[in-house]
Amino acid sequence: MDDNELAKLRASRMAEMQAQDIGQAQQQEERRQANEQAKNSMLSAVLDQEARTRLNSIAVVKPEKAAKVEGMIIQMVQRRQIQGKVSDQMLKGLLEQVGAAEKPKKTTITFSRRGMLDSDSDSD
Repeated sequence: MDDNELAKLRASRMAEMQAQDIGQAQQQEERRQANEQAKNSMLSAVLDQEARTRLNSIAVVKPEKAAKVEGMIIQMVQRRQIQGKVSDQMLKGLLEQVGAAEKPKKTTITFSRRGMLDSDSDSD
């Protein structure tokens, strides 16, 4: 084999590998979209209109909190702990549970005061 044949072989092999990677990425994206669609259809079937609106509003502001509540609701449905539709009041209770479980972020502020021998002092 000369260098031209070897280069062509390498190029074709790289093209095959890239096509395979693209195919796998497309399959993962399709699976993710299917899971998202199934989750949304389940939540739409379980939540009443006010609760769904509240959850969507929370998802805009705090997506991780909304995802936790959605996960809780889906688990409760799968375990048959929820009978009928989830009302806005029940959703508020779930939100309070998630909020209580999260540790509040503590902000600390430290002040560094100037020393007595400051060059900016008025007494010269």
